[in-house]
Amino acid sequence: MILKRLLTTLAALGAALLLAGCEPEVGSDRWCEKMADTPKSDWSVNDAKAFAQHCIFKEYGDDEEADDEEEDKK
Repeated sequence: MILKRLLTTLAALGAALLLAGCEPEVGSDRWCEKMADTPKSDWSVNDAKAFAQHCIFKEYGDDEEADDEEEDKK
């Protein structure tokens, strides 16, 4: 009985780990695309914050760095 319960628990944990490995990393391009396709009503507060930091402001930050490099060359 105990062995059966232990094996069932280990199988459930293993399945959960496998499924969690399929999710894209927060802030990656794939994650940003996935979130852009997800209805905003399904987002959590943390999702919205991470999307803003990693997907919206990241793009603007890259442009500013490019502008700074151009100014340094002048």
